Amino acid sequence: MAKIMAVDIETYSSVDLVASGVRPYSEADDFEILLIAYKVDDEPTQVIDLAGGDKLPGVTEFTALLLDPDVLKTAYNAAFERTCLARWFQSPMPPEQWSCTMVLASNLGLPGTLAGAGAALGLDKQKMTEGKELIQYFCKPCRPTKTNGGRTRNLPSDAPEKWELFKKYNIRDVDVEVDIRQRLSGFFIPEAERLAWQHDQHINDLGVRVDQVLMHQAQELSNQYNTRLMDEAKDLTGLDNPKSAPQVKRWLLEHEGIEVPSLNKEAMPELMQQVKSPEARRMLTIRSELSKTSVTKYEAMERGLCHDGRVHNLLQFYGANRTGRWAGRLVQVQNLPQNKLKDLELARELVRDGEFELLEMAFGSPPFVLSQLIRTTFIPSEGCRFIVADYSAIEARVIAWLAGEPWVLEEFKGDGLIYEATAAMMFHKVKNDIKKGGPHADLRPKGKVATLACGYQGGVGALKRMGALESGIPEEELPGIVNRWRRANPHIVRFWYDVENAAIRAVQGERVALRHGLKFFCERGYLFIQLPSGRRLAYFQPRLEPEPKFNKEGITYMGVDQEKKTWSRQKTYGGKLVENIVQATARDCLRDTMRALWEVGYEIVFHVHDEVIIDAPKGQGSLEDVLEIMGHSPRWAFGLPLKAAGFEAPFYMKD
Repeated sequence: MAKIMAVDIETYSSVDLVASGVRPYSEADDFEILLIAYKVDDEPTQVIDLAGGDKLPGVTEFTALLLDPDVLKTAYNAAFERTCLARWFQSPMPPEQWSCTMVLASNLGLPGTLAGAGAALGLDKQKMTEGKELIQYFCKPCRPTKTNGGRTRNLPSDAPEKWELFKKYNIRDVDVEVDIRQRLSGFFIPEAERLAWQHDQHINDLGVRVDQVLMHQAQELSNQYNTRLMDEAKDLTGLDNPKSAPQVKRWLLEHEGIEVPSLNKEAMPELMQQVKSPEARRMLTIRSELSKTSVTKYEAMERGLCHDGRVHNLLQFYGANRTGRWAGRLVQVQNLPQNKLKDLELARELVRDGEFELLEMAFGSPPFVLSQLIRTTFIPSEGCRFIVADYSAIEARVIAWLAGEPWVLEEFKGDGLIYEATAAMMFHKVKNDIKKGGPHADLRPKGKVATLACGYQGGVGALKRMGALESGIPEEELPGIVNRWRRANPHIVRFWYDVENAAIRAVQGERVALRHGLKFFCERGYLFIQLPSGRRLAYFQPRLEPEPKFNKEGITYMGVDQEKKTWSRQKTYGGKLVENIVQATARDCLRDTMRALWEVGYEIVFHVHDEVIIDAPKGQGSLEDVLEIMGHSPRWAFGLPLKAAGFEAPFYMKD
């Protein structure tokens, strides 16, 4: 049986790890590993004090184990250890030789931090609470003061007692990681997930190239524009700082006689109606322009930029621990503004060339233009082009397949015009009449917003969140739209209640199976929902509690509150469980498709929701080939009608 070595390291770098990511952090000139704690199988945990000058035998033994391909290395958030150790030892750290205990915990619905996971499991050994203070003291630069002799860094010799405590902290982290791994090791994790994590690490290791000229020029344009606006605002108002809310409020009171409770974005339209003078209207317009944060993404790119001209680690595997979907990191590629400029390439070139006046004449407000160009800052490698492809309406396809909604499945096997088809079913019209230019084209927005909002038991509130009012639908029509959609989709509606009933019965001790291999059961303190792919969704410590509002029992479980980010008891219900199942199933389709693309030689540099961005050498591969691969349903999803669309481009964009 192969050896298993648990590893935890403590490091120093002047680069901010949270703001810049692990790759720039480890590339800093002053980066160093201070402590290495490791545990081999059941042997006692060892610590190597590199900062204190430890040499043999610990370093030699550890290095031999680290570089041995037959030794499985484990860590909590293994991406950090892999990256830092690869830099320090100047040797690749193939993810195939590693396992991440944080991913294992996330798979089971536990908090993402080592301390959080240990506390949720009630381990005897817990992460030491002194850790944050010790990391702040030894692992980051310090401010020079008279007291510390003007030093900018704390060394072990500056606080020997703290340093000895830091070594104990390092050992404890390994022990807690091992306890968590052993506690969770008996739970089933599909082989496909282990391979998916390895592929994810390769994608993050590869990173994506950044157009550094565009990145820097965008920031320069923003700085020049903001300076110009600030100067104008100062001349207009006489204020020292026109960005200061209290100063602007006082000026409006003196100049317009208006008491202003708020200057936020929501209050601005009404305030623009209240003010009378051109000066006040211009001042509010300037303030709105100054508040736009169109360059924050460019700044994040610059912080994350590495020596190879690329940004790495943009994605967090299993970042959404309820469904297993990826989460964005650093630049947050899953939350980029869409580009809607007609001549995107011209605007891009004007910014790159520093033709700022011409840009403003041609395209208007610089903050708007810069937000449109953020995506285009990601560019292919030299001699390559991007192939960008994404699934078409994958959640609508998956929910129809799982629920067996026949007319929706037929639509996706044919035209795939789900918004038009939904409106036709809801309002008993001919689908062709709802297309653009048809006599009932005004019904399409209602079909669209209903499709997006109602699939997970959503009502009027969900329609509003999906932009029903902004699309011109009167509020009084919203309840009727919900009812029409539900009547048009009886199998999906039935599916909500079947899933909720199955989950309740599972909490009561039964094992329940639904179509397409969905299984519900409880095991060792978890409610599991086994997906068609074989992967399981986990709900920790489930129980049934009264729901007086609906006169029934409801399901609760321990989980991370998505708004407060706290570990607490959460409620769920049929529609929410269906949402989890559908999004998780769509995620598994993407997982298997990315693996299939990789196995035939396509290199994915990042992915966004249901979209993949491939860095392909010119003359190799094709969009048609990629779309064909993405259109194949996984073996476990027989009958699921998948379809993808895409394009090739010299930079990242939305088609």
